[in-house]
Parts: sequence; C-alpha cells; structure tokens
Amino acid sequence: MASPGRRKILIATTNPGKIREIRGILAEAPVDLVTLADLPGIAEPDETGTTFADNARLKALYYAAATGLPSVADDSGIEIDALDQAPGVHSARWHGHDYSVKFRKIYDLLAEKGAATSAARFVAAVAFAKDGRVAFESRGVVEGTIAPEPKGSNGFGYDPIFFYPPLNCTLAEVTGDAKAQVSHRGAAFRAFRDYLLEPGA
Repeated sequence: MASPGRRKILIATTNPGKIREIRGILAEAPVDLVTLADLPGIAEPDETGTTFADNARLKALYYAAATGLPSVADDSGIEIDALDQAPGVHSARWHGHDYSVKFRKIYDLLAEKGAATSAARFVAAVAFAKDGRVAFESRGVVEGTIAPEPKGSNGFGYDPIFFYPPLNCTLAEVTGDAKAQVSHRGAAFRAFRDYLLEPGA
C-alpha cells in the first residue's frame, strides 16, 4: 500500500545499478517505489524500438498494462562517434552481457580505425505511463570521450570507459551522488522528479 498522499510507482527495470540511482534521485518525490523484483513472473517485452525514446515508451506502456501500476522506464546507452554511434540502442546486449568483453571489442574496433579514443555520449530516455498512455517523457545526454583504458570500480555498465572531461575522470571513478549530478540518467530522472512534484501530476 502506498502511504497517504503518495502514489505507488513501478520502476520498470531489473538493473540494480539503475534502481539505486533512480531511488536516490526520486527520494524527495511523493511516491512509493516498487521494482520488478517485487513483482516476479512478468516476462520482459521485446525492445524493438529504433530509438532510446521508442524503447522507453514501449517498456513503460507494457509494464503499466501488465501490473496495473503507473510505470516509469528508461532506455539508455552509449554512442561512440568513431563507431558510427554504436552500440547505441543495442548497448545492453551488444556482444553479450560481460562488460569486459564489450570493452575489449570497443578498443579493438577503434584500433581497426586507427583510433585510441573517440568522442562519445551517454543518452537516456525516460517515459512514464499511466492509464494506458505516456504521460511524461524526458531525455538526458552527457558528452565525453572513450578512456584509454577502463578505470574505476563505482558505477556500472560502460561507466569505466567513459571519460568525463569536467571531472577529469571516468564516471566509474566518482561516487553515486556525484555521478547523478552530471549523468544522462540523472538529468532525465530529475526532470521526472520535477514533474512528480507538480500539482496534479
């Protein structure tokens, strides 16, 4: 049960790193958050969208229909300019799920192009669905470069190879709070938090 004056919202992801970041960002919003771990047995939808926004909408609508709960979903990934914006929307499953393998593949592909690094960006699209429709969308982008080698043990996903020049380190070398202040997901979910704080949202 949601607390009085608060709403229950599903964070439609099983990724523990994402859940930790999102909970921190939405801590001040008048919502009680549940995750897919609290609702076992729901099959994942096929992410057939061609953009991050497509997939975020698809997931939010699917899980809202499957659970009866207002649902927020994000789709995010890394775009590497020298690799024609790959992995892009395929980031999560690109060359499997082992990120050490993904990192090696990125460096191998860059080497084939005679490059040691490349401009890159993280992109996150957020969609919130309720009552059978998408009620809110936002997008966050953070620009950086591919680090010469993976560094840092914080964060998750591609963070160890994403060098963020303003902090002079990778996003895996900063704390969760510091990352949330500059990250793509942080920007997108802060916009969602602001939406939840609006009267009648």
